Amino acid sequence: MIEELLKATIILFVVVDPVGNVPILVELTRGVEREARRRVFNQAVLVGSSLLLVFAFAGQQILALFNISLYSFMIAGGILFLFLALQILIYGGEKLLAKSGDVGVFPIGFPLLVGPGSITTTMITINASGQIIAILSVLIVMFLTWVILRGIDKLYDFLGRTGADVIARVLAVILAAVAIEYILSGMRRALRE
Repeated sequence: MIEELLKATIILFVVVDPVGNVPILVELTRGVEREARRRVFNQAVLVGSSLLLVFAFAGQQILALFNISLYSFMIAGGILFLFLALQILIYGGEKLLAKSGDVGVFPIGFPLLVGPGSITTTMITINASGQIIAILSVLIVMFLTWVILRGIDKLYDFLGRTGADVIARVLAVILAAVAIEYILSGMRRALRE
């Protein structure tokens, strides 16, 4: 169980990528006072955690509602992961984000921290390791994300833009390998049925 939890947590952490997103998060909150920035990040983590927990608790029912098999979801998720990994490898951690008045909910909480990739990861973890592992990995990753965001100024000063980009790209290679595994696993399982 510990090994499965560790694997699920690492994969979800790679997808959420709070360290690789540090430069973007700093830019989105530039000029915001320290206390207001903390509130924005608290809100972002709360929104992201809530979304992932909804899918951890009701994801199977949501798939059933739309008559989507988990294998199709695995293949689609693998393709999304691969696309995301390639984007990070080619372009770095930079993403085009529209600024809005409430950046804690959109775009930081969703889709920057929690988007299709992390939702897919949570759903696949439920199938591979069970709901308890999925929920625990969500809670651990979102707690780590909250800790990172609390110290974002110090972390950015330490890593710099280049350091954060290097970390994001190394994690993207791991994500690409995981993506290929999801695609192949989904295809193998779909072909068996």
